[in-house]
Amino acid sequence: MSARRLARAFAFAFAFAFALLPLSALAREPQAKPQESASRIHRYWAAPHTSMTRGVVTINGKRIKFIGDAGTIILRDKQGKPTGEMFYVAYMKRGGNPARRPISFLYNGGPGSSSVWLHMGAFGPMRVVTRSHSHTPPAPYRLVNNDYSLLDASDLVFVDAMGTGFSRILGSAEGGAGTPKMFYGVDADGQAFAQFVGKFLSQYGRWNSPKYLIGESYGTARSAVLANILEQQDNIDLNGVVLLSSILDFDTAIDTPNFNPGVTLPYALALPTYAAVAWYHKALANPPATLHPWLDKVQDWAMGPYLQALNRGGLLPEARKDAIAKQMAAFTGLPVSYVLRADLRVTGPEFEQALLLPRGETTGRLDARFSGPTMDPLAESAAYDPQSAAISAAYTSAFNDYVRRVLKFGGSHTYKIISSAVGNDWSFQHVLPGQPAAIGFIGTNVLPDLAAAMSYNPDLKVMVNAGYFDLATPYYAAVYQMRQLPMVARLQRNIDYRFYHTGHMIYVRPRSLAHLHANIVQFIRRTAYPAGSG
Repeated sequence: MSARRLARAFAFAFAFAFALLPLSALAREPQAKPQESASRIHRYWAAPHTSMTRGVVTINGKRIKFIGDAGTIILRDKQGKPTGEMFYVAYMKRGGNPARRPISFLYNGGPGSSSVWLHMGAFGPMRVVTRSHSHTPPAPYRLVNNDYSLLDASDLVFVDAMGTGFSRILGSAEGGAGTPKMFYGVDADGQAFAQFVGKFLSQYGRWNSPKYLIGESYGTARSAVLANILEQQDNIDLNGVVLLSSILDFDTAIDTPNFNPGVTLPYALALPTYAAVAWYHKALANPPATLHPWLDKVQDWAMGPYLQALNRGGLLPEARKDAIAKQMAAFTGLPVSYVLRADLRVTGPEFEQALLLPRGETTGRLDARFSGPTMDPLAESAAYDPQSAAISAAYTSAFNDYVRRVLKFGGSHTYKIISSAVGNDWSFQHVLPGQPAAIGFIGTNVLPDLAAAMSYNPDLKVMVNAGYFDLATPYYAAVYQMRQLPMVARLQRNIDYRFYHTGHMIYVRPRSLAHLHANIVQFIRRTAYPAGSG
């Protein structure tokens, strides 16, 4: 591995953490003014407060009236001292029966991302309009009624992880006992969300509601840890867990396999996504007419001859290596010479840079349907993500306007869409269920957590959603991981799979959002009242 390639591997090891109808106000929260003292602002955040509004959303032609609460819940340590407050926006159908109405907790990942993406792009009552595969022009942006909000099937609670959005650690300066180590890590984050869920259920009287977790990207890893904590520690049975663009075993990440030499599996799991992206961009010499069933052939070759060749390592005969390189080039659109220089091992960032380089373009990482001008034609890896560049400004501006103008919350305080501090301080160490000690970043694996939750509660159902053009969390890696869950084989029947012709953020393509909405609504309605529940 070249020094430059190794440096890129280290860089992406750390960068991996950052992938991820008007309402009328009934009550307004007290808002801190810019000229107020620091102590006044600290008091503002150190007490729970809620702004309640009313609204209407139209879904499939049906008007649903709801109450929207934007607020905070104080978390405490074992001594009862405040450690932080988590910001949430809850949408609850007016007139719904709390004992029968499902409730879903939604969050994004990062680590270090707020929940703005799922909130404003997918399932909230209002949606920001962006282009589905190219750069969205600058402001003004449009907020529209979300025809695909999940409020037709469930009440919704969008939760910002600590240090993101308006969620704040309450340290000594605020009269609290909170520290970053209490929140910025796999296990600490799971415990914080578990405490939030319990407090929310008590505050809103929702203990007897059917309960769901809906997480995206690192939020899927959070869901695995959180589900096990809720099931075994807190005795809260969940009806379902919805995984969007999942990553549960970090040894399968295609961003950083060079960081852990000798791990060959990520290359094989990512190759079907490379093929799908090359097909989408018409970069194949002999393209199939349709993605399927050709992609099934690619999957079989990737997990068969290709993975076997990688596992031979330095003992792979040159003739066999040449043959594998030619077939890999045919499937991925990359030049044979490039594949050979990469020793048959092409990382995600390298593929993003190389595929469209002759056109002067770089593909997206989160959604490789997007592309943008190449910043450095001589670089080995992509310098940026064109998909993030295409939509992030729209989400940032739209939510900052919406939360203040419509939800009447936030005042002059900063809403952190993405927090680099959380990502930089994050601990990937994780104590597996039944084990006494933690393991580090390489090998962080929460598959045992999800398996333990599904075993403890055999009625728990899981829904996996993945996009074919996602280079951050490749779809076939998600399938592979779920098949490796350490649990009895019959529980595999509790897993449902859905795939989409889009990328990491499935909902940026309206047609895929419509399918995603229909699939999740069906999942919730099928699992909200399991047989024998009365």
